Amino acid sequence: MMSIERRRHTKETDIHLVLELDGNGHTNIDTGIGFFDHMLTALAVHAGWDLTLYCNGDLEVCGHHTVEDCGIVLGDALHQALGTKTGLVRYGHAYIPMDEALVRCVVDVSGRPYLAFDATFTAPAVGQLDTQLVEEFFRAFAMHAGITLHIAVLSGKNDHHCIEAMFKSVAHAMRKALMKRDGVLSTKGVFHA
Repeated sequence: MMSIERRRHTKETDIHLVLELDGNGHTNIDTGIGFFDHMLTALAVHAGWDLTLYCNGDLEVCGHHTVEDCGIVLGDALHQALGTKTGLVRYGHAYIPMDEALVRCVVDVSGRPYLAFDATFTAPAVGQLDTQLVEEFFRAFAMHAGITLHIAVLSGKNDHHCIEAMFKSVAHAMRKALMKRDGVLSTKGVFHA
């Protein structure tokens, strides 16, 4: 898989991203939202991706545009990097604990975008990241990557722990789904376009 570079410039955000799926977890991330940077770093490190992502967003309004648009650009880059998806295991899952929190993620890299998100947060924010935006990020990522993504918090009280376990579970599920195999794993013989 190749290195993918994406740019997105709107009135709300200016984003530059470089993604290498066959990387070593090297990251250089600055979105202006510290906890979000930490989560994107965890995602890339645990997935084994090299990720450079800079976002200059309208944080004076709120973090919504920054977080959602980063999901859009990362999803677009992943979609481009996967190409026809031929030769991929396609499915992946992971259960990730973080102290009292336990999160399950199941992914299908099929070209059928969907997000099922089962989590309830108790705090309005972790650091400067609005907890409502976690679902927005994963929705934008799944829709633009063309993947089916199921994320569920099975237990947990600390929002920081739950969110971090989410990003890590997505990373490990993706890592499994993107492993190599022969052919196309579909009864249709092709992935959903």
